[in-house]
Amino acid sequence: MKLTNIQCKNAQAKEKPYKMAAGRGLYLEIMPNGSKYWRMKYRIKADGKLKEKRIAFGVYPEISLKEADNRCTEARKLLDQNLDPLTAKKEAKRSAEINSEHSFEAIARKWHNTFKEKWTDRHANTVIRRLEKDIFSEIGSIPIKDIKPSHLIEVLKKIQQRGAYEPAHRLRQYCSQIFRFAIIHEITDTNPAAEIGMVLKPVIKKHYACLEIKEIPELLKAIHFNNARLHTDTRLAIKLLMLTFVRTKELIEATWDEFDLDNAEWVIPAERMKMRNEHIVPLSRQAINILQDLKERNGKWDWIFPGHHSPRKHMSNNTILKGLDRLGFKGRMTGHGFRALAMSTIKEKLGYRHEVVDRQLAHAPQSMVQRAYDRAQFLDERKRMMQEWADYIDSLDI
Repeated sequence: MKLTNIQCKNAQAKEKPYKMAAGRGLYLEIMPNGSKYWRMKYRIKADGKLKEKRIAFGVYPEISLKEADNRCTEARKLLDQNLDPLTAKKEAKRSAEINSEHSFEAIARKWHNTFKEKWTDRHANTVIRRLEKDIFSEIGSIPIKDIKPSHLIEVLKKIQQRGAYEPAHRLRQYCSQIFRFAIIHEITDTNPAAEIGMVLKPVIKKHYACLEIKEIPELLKAIHFNNARLHTDTRLAIKLLMLTFVRTKELIEATWDEFDLDNAEWVIPAERMKMRNEHIVPLSRQAINILQDLKERNGKWDWIFPGHHSPRKHMSNNTILKGLDRLGFKGRMTGHGFRALAMSTIKEKLGYRHEVVDRQLAHAPQSMVQRAYDRAQFLDERKRMMQEWADYIDSLDI
């Protein structure tokens, strides 16, 4: 080689650009401002003629003499095959840009932005946070078309190694949806996340604590006598949750504008529902009595259950659970448990069909036909059912 590192380092700027040859067409060009650029001059046949071209290899000292020489060698190998290294460089750059645009993280974020409007803010934040924490850091930069099952298995098993079995399965499901999104947009042809669930350790489902039907009178007695000295709002929240069997979050975040007491309906807006569909809760006479009581107590606030210490916020998510604990049902009953209790009792004791109770629980209908019947067929039946359910509870009370 005609150049040394010392020569490259000590080369000084002059009035005009000048070159320092390094051999095989490679040279260092020193500019008047002191910048030093690696370039290579070469000839290649095009349209039957030899044309002289130049290709840039970067700036010294970021690109060392040795690295510039290596790049020169690779370019010469292409020339030996009558391939233009400048064209190859442009194609490589374009390929890198495409891979960056089609990396797993880039596609995952497009998928998330597409569907987050259909989710609650809480769910949307949870999904992207889990992906950022466990997936993007491992395989986010890999082009989605190059990801193999082994990549995902390695990542998901690492998550399970810390005992996070359920999150690992959830992340596999998210990844599968992301790959399906990419397939639809013709970015990849395969979904490596679809069939790898079998290699993950299974999740042992833990059901929410729930009383048996025969234990309902015990709970009603505890609420009635209130030996635990629960706050009145907490007792009324537990009663209303039993009567309506909505999700705890749907109850404590309820505002007065959602209720039409004259028509005995509570309409929970879509943005507050898990499935992002508006949900109608027919109100029994007993539920209306509780709401009228709450209106007298809390009508000046937006929330039907304002916080005890900060009424401008709604009741805490743990208030009902802690209340049940204090009533003596710790580990035996949760706010969510009222949903399972209502399902089993209404079917067994009141004889209603599963799909009617299921719809009142706001579970997603399995087909568009079923969704169409949500209002048209089941609402009247649900109104009767909710009143019978309230009357049944009254029949068990002391």
